[in-house]
Amino acid sequence: MSFSSDVKQELAQVPVLSDCCAQARAYGMLLFGRMFSVSEISFVTENENIAKLYCDVIKELFDITPSVSSGVSKYTVSVADEADRKRILEFFGHSESDISLRINRANLPEDCCFGAFLRGVFIACGTISSPEKNYHLEFSVSYKKLCNDLIQLLDEVGFDPKYVRRKSSHIVYFKVSEKIEEFLTLVGAVNSTLELMGIKMHKDMVNHVNRRVNFENANLSRTVDAAIVQVEAIENRKNRLTRESARAARRNGEAEAGQPRSESERACGYD
Repeated sequence: MSFSSDVKQELAQVPVLSDCCAQARAYGMLLFGRMFSVSEISFVTENENIAKLYCDVIKELFDITPSVSSGVSKYTVSVADEADRKRILEFFGHSESDISLRINRANLPEDCCFGAFLRGVFIACGTISSPEKNYHLEFSVSYKKLCNDLIQLLDEVGFDPKYVRRKSSHIVYFKVSEKIEEFLTLVGAVNSTLELMGIKMHKDMVNHVNRRVNFENANLSRTVDAAIVQVEAIENRKNRLTRESARAARRNGEAEAGQPRSESERACGYD
């Protein structure tokens, strides 16, 4: 499985300690699922366990059994009965007359509910890249006003999310590894946070070693280049001295050849 799937798998197993947090998590999953309206309430996932969690959440809160259909690597969970859909909407303070989807803060009554709600939101529409490749966490939201509400909420709890439009989706994301670690910790993915931190430490160490090796190689290269220049200078000096010595020897030989013989040299028969 991918790192993103592992994170969602961990989040699905985080225990919910209070009724308010259980409702906040359910609200995040439902509101940011594929559809949340009187005409359709549905959720799509590639993870069978996440599909089961969505069913369990609706069953526990509303005593409604959603329908599940599976396709090629996808599970679609939906609430079939219109009366049940109306009941779910009304429970969370929404109605069939809503013009646009917005986050209803009344469903987040306590501070602890923010983490539970964001856990549900990430399960519904979040993804995270493998930290071995890069640091990137994002939410893909279908509605602009709902996206703006999510950005405001993330700002309030200390994150600095960025926004980009990608085709028909509104993307909320952040790339700073520390913020990703803080988010995963907030929503309860402690093991994933530790794994990300471990990978980050390993990457930092490898980068440090590579920088050190590159620095040493650059120093060695400069040392070798300087040594080559010195050797060439020495060779040039030796060659120059050899040539000068040879010219001096020739001049001395020519000078000696032009001088008259001494009396002792003539007496010895050198004349």
